[in-house]
Amino acid sequence: MARGVTVWFTGLSGAGKTTIARRVEAALRERGVPVELLDGDVVRQSLCRDLGFSREDRDRNIERVSFVAKLLTRHGVVVLAAFISPYRAAREAARREIGSFLEVYVKASLDTLVRRDVKGLYRKALAGEIRNFTGIDDPYEEPEQPDLVIETDHETEEESARRVIALLQERGFIEPVRAWPRST
Repeated sequence: MARGVTVWFTGLSGAGKTTIARRVEAALRERGVPVELLDGDVVRQSLCRDLGFSREDRDRNIERVSFVAKLLTRHGVVVLAAFISPYRAAREAARREIGSFLEVYVKASLDTLVRRDVKGLYRKALAGEIRNFTGIDDPYEEPEQPDLVIETDHETEEESARRVIALLQERGFIEPVRAWPRST
């Protein structure tokens, strides 16, 4: 039986937060674990479409997501929240609000992020064509004590997802996995 928890994936754009969260989601669903994925891009298009990218709006975005995650977590759902969430204070406020919370720092080198960026946003930000881009000319405050660090330029998506599942097992939120689902 699963216990409710929010797994908060934080990291720069293109690091692999959503990709890993989707793999974890599929593995948990296959096992019958109640799970919901809250993806930053999707939430921005619905629940938070009225918000911009100022620090205040970014904090408000995380407050709204934290409220939803708290409700789901309280009802026994494993919530996978994939958000850049660049500010340490906002992530700590989310931890306090939700209670049952694991922070997963998903990181990759800038070279890797630029290489993965099909829209060319990093190149534009580095050239000064886009202003206030997180990790370039707007801050990203790395977690000081995350529960797990995933370096996606050094491990596969599957390895990363397995490490998240292992963390959930070690902390007693889900029962041990007997077999890993096949890649899709």
